[in-house]
Amino acid sequence: MRTTRKAAALLAASALVVLAGCSSSGGKEAKDSPSTDGGGGVPAATGRLKIAMVTHSGEGDTFWDIVQSGAKVAARKDNVEFLYAANKEGKEQAELVQTYIDQKVDGIVVTLAKPEALKDVVKKAVAAGIPVVTINSGAEFAKEVGALSHIGQDESVAGEAVGEELNKRGKKKAVCVIHEQGNVSLEARCAGVKKTFKGTVENLNVEGTNMPGSTSSIEAKLQSAKDIDAVVTLGAPFAAASVKAKEGAGSSAEIDTFDLNAEVVKQLKAKQIGFAVDQQPYLQGYLAIDELWLNKVNGNVIGGGKPILTGPALVTEKDVPALEKLTADGTR
Repeated sequence: MRTTRKAAALLAASALVVLAGCSSSGGKEAKDSPSTDGGGGVPAATGRLKIAMVTHSGEGDTFWDIVQSGAKVAARKDNVEFLYAANKEGKEQAELVQTYIDQKVDGIVVTLAKPEALKDVVKKAVAAGIPVVTINSGAEFAKEVGALSHIGQDESVAGEAVGEELNKRGKKKAVCVIHEQGNVSLEARCAGVKKTFKGTVENLNVEGTNMPGSTSSIEAKLQSAKDIDAVVTLGAPFAAASVKAKEGAGSSAEIDTFDLNAEVVKQLKAKQIGFAVDQQPYLQGYLAIDELWLNKVNGNVIGGGKPILTGPALVTEKDVPALEKLTADGTR
């Protein structure tokens, strides 16, 4: 696979861990695997900590299962009680953060997909002495809210990489499918594509929690604009929806996507998808828990407070042999 920016977050420890546990919300239940966390399954000999993660996941979004897989392995290793909650609406997500502040947890991991709704409550957590790490979304707001650091890919850079790849593939007209309106990270991805793509890009908003409706919207777009030769989706489930939509519309457009899961790898192998952008969600969960633990027990701040990059990397059918087992296990 071709890494488009050096992923500073690739710590050696991440290579020693595999999946443990499964998601408590939405998506496919993760597969249990034996512990190889470097400690023979024995938690760290430090005091028990309680760390909460609050994300903007919608129902059935398997991406967050992979994030939680990494978080749970790190939690087991670090002797941490891991708590998880999610809501796609910013106001409700903020209320969940407040709940964990009230519980006086030892650390909070949070996404800032809708930063205006989360800023105040995250600052409140920091003011209460609860360290915060942001992941996945809203990197540009992490410092403002007082987070130790942000862990994820640079969304603009990832979008630019997609635009450049579309140029190499000779594409001329693309549609960028946004499955959650108001999500700053999704908007940044499409803006990045537009910045480097020499052709034209049009955004298409769909209702991400309604997959049949999303498929219908994409199909209608492909039927009405036969000259679209590339569909860029911003999440793995929407790649599958676009493959169906392409068939229904009788379109020859190439389907490309952000994010990786077992189904995307199968579609890459079948050449139903051209390429995928891997931001390594497992690392986002694992490193966030590990950073909060290290900060509590040893005063460490990974990356010195700067963003910790977990991607992007572009993967194609050539990378399938290396990825099939890992995606099936829920760690990639």
